[in-house]
Amino acid sequence: MSESIQFKTTQPHMLKSNKEYASQTLMGGLSGFESPIGLDRRDRIRALRSGDIGFVHSWDINTSVDGPGTRMTVFMSGCPLRCQYCQNPDTWKMRDGKPVYFDAMVKKIERYKELFKATGGGITFSGGESMMQPAFVSRVFRATKEMGVHTCLDTSGFLGANYTDEQLDDIDLCLLDVKSGDEATYKKVTGGILQPTIDFGHRLAEHNVKIWVRFVLVPGLTDSEENVENVAKICASFGDAVEHVDVLGFHQLGRPKWHEMRIPYPLEDAKGPSAKLRQRVVRQFEDHGLTVY
Repeated sequence: MSESIQFKTTQPHMLKSNKEYASQTLMGGLSGFESPIGLDRRDRIRALRSGDIGFVHSWDINTSVDGPGTRMTVFMSGCPLRCQYCQNPDTWKMRDGKPVYFDAMVKKIERYKELFKATGGGITFSGGESMMQPAFVSRVFRATKEMGVHTCLDTSGFLGANYTDEQLDDIDLCLLDVKSGDEATYKKVTGGILQPTIDFGHRLAEHNVKIWVRFVLVPGLTDSEENVENVAKICASFGDAVEHVDVLGFHQLGRPKWHEMRIPYPLEDAKGPSAKLRQRVVRQFEDHGLTVY
């Protein structure tokens, strides 16, 4: 923790006696992170702005999902979009996350750094939308790069303006969600606007950051030939920065969370794409010279 920030109420013994903290599981919880319990609102805001703490939903160790090699994926809390197919609506509100010290996060990465180097893996920040917490994420990326460990940002790019050019230089790979190819469809899918994603993709390309594009194929929502064609054109405009496009078929795995949180689920009766539909979409991307997985 930065010496410039003094937290009034957090003491080391609180971590040992806090039952909720002690009961968190290793995978999918926050075990192993020192969490600043009992901070008042003013201290939290100051620490968030400086990057001394970040609000984290959960974390996991995985392979071949969120970037190359074995990765530590950290799911940050808070997201400005409301995607109809969101799998993690429990990450929408930053206040629902747990505050975690910057130093605790770095120590956790150090524990796994030899594994990451051996497998070509590293750390991925996901969400929610990790770009809601640019100070924390960029500070962790800087420390991670100094260890010689690979960094990956999983984002919609909607908040790309939050990142300076200097901060972009610490990102090795971006998993960029291009959710739709026109403003009307993007608004329907996410409640947001498309242009910031396009702008961020161009900035990544200019800074030689590799891009893996993710596109979720939802029958009746994102599958029109025109929409897919526009997505493909956007991806092609990023040039050689795009290593491949992942066409992700819609599924209903996130529906139970919407029900649990008593949020009306807009895709209650939606089905996943057929093999024929997926083949058509893949062909559209390939026609623009893009590699598709």
